[in-house]
Amino acid sequence: MNKISDIETIRSLFPALEQTVNSRKLVYLDNGATAQKPKQVIDMVNLMNSGVNGNIHRAVHELSSKTTELYEESREVTRKFMNAAQREEIIFTSGTTASINLVAVCYGGKHLKKGDSVLISEAEHHSNIVPWQMICQSKEANLRVIPVDENGHWRMDMLDNLLDSSVKIVSVSHISNVLGLINPVEELIFKAHAKGIPVLIDGAQSIVHIETDVRKLDCDFYVFSGHKLYGPTGTGVLYGKREILDSMPPWMGGGDMVDTVTLEKTTYAPLPLKFEAGTPNFIGAAAMAEAIRFVESIDRKLLDKMEQSIVDYMTEELLKIDGLRLYGRGDSRISLFSFTVNGAHPSDLAMIMDKMGVALRSGQMCAEPLMRRFGVEAMLRASFAAYNTIEEAEYFIASLKRAIKMLS
Repeated sequence: MNKISDIETIRSLFPALEQTVNSRKLVYLDNGATAQKPKQVIDMVNLMNSGVNGNIHRAVHELSSKTTELYEESREVTRKFMNAAQREEIIFTSGTTASINLVAVCYGGKHLKKGDSVLISEAEHHSNIVPWQMICQSKEANLRVIPVDENGHWRMDMLDNLLDSSVKIVSVSHISNVLGLINPVEELIFKAHAKGIPVLIDGAQSIVHIETDVRKLDCDFYVFSGHKLYGPTGTGVLYGKREILDSMPPWMGGGDMVDTVTLEKTTYAPLPLKFEAGTPNFIGAAAMAEAIRFVESIDRKLLDKMEQSIVDYMTEELLKIDGLRLYGRGDSRISLFSFTVNGAHPSDLAMIMDKMGVALRSGQMCAEPLMRRFGVEAMLRASFAAYNTIEEAEYFIASLKRAIKMLS
């Protein structure tokens, strides 16, 4: 199959990009929060909502058979996309947050005891902090933290001391949703495994920007959300090594996760259904497969070239602006940029730029500890996707300069 090799074709697949905001053509740069959807995804959602709709795994009628086939086909598409060894290693969830909570409750609940530790980094999203705090509190365990330096890089020189025998699991982001830096997860996984410690990788940002091979990474868990990968909201994935998932108790009880039920005892279904209680978001899962197919249809060289050109341009131009502080400095990064400007509140800048048609994220980015680390209450973030152009980056810089001038 011929790969898409030009940005115009990519953009033509996204109806949302044609809209105007405040009488300006939309420049959508809040992709780190959620991405727009291509026609393939929209069409699948519409198709299933308008007819191909029957509950999965439960009936023999045709609609149930069709939706079950689409649901399980999505699992296989996802397995190949991540290079997981077996389809049973792909668990569908409602998103990254649900996936991490599942592991915290089911793995952490089983293995943590008083005095044990969980290791995270200082640059984590709240979704990779709070679930571990909750399970640590219930088990009287400790939450340990890998600090970041002034440029946002993990203090890897401290890792050996942090990874002692009390640590039962490590949970870190592949790429920070604030800093945009690609973290050295391979080194961390190697060192953790040398001490028999499993590692969960939060791939909410990385799944979009870099090719993911869970077997090559050798991570024990990998999680991501479908809506950041051009798919529907309410979709997500938990990858886990089969032997670990098999050893974990279920998260929720109900339909589809059972084998046999009596009033005295219940036995559980095998993987992956053991962790998919109730009616799943089968429409969302089927549409997520279309999002993955869209990503796979693009020439990877085009994606990498476009992203690197935006990284180079944005980094150079942002650092030229007086009073601007860019957070996350380094060569190994994605096209996601968080910054502050002296004398201009991030929310004020975001509101002015919205009037210019530019959609940005402002605030704490669901990473309040990292804000505190850098001594700020909020940041402004521009995050790019496969459909964003260098011309949009240029317009963003020009608009930012105008907004700063208006607030000075």
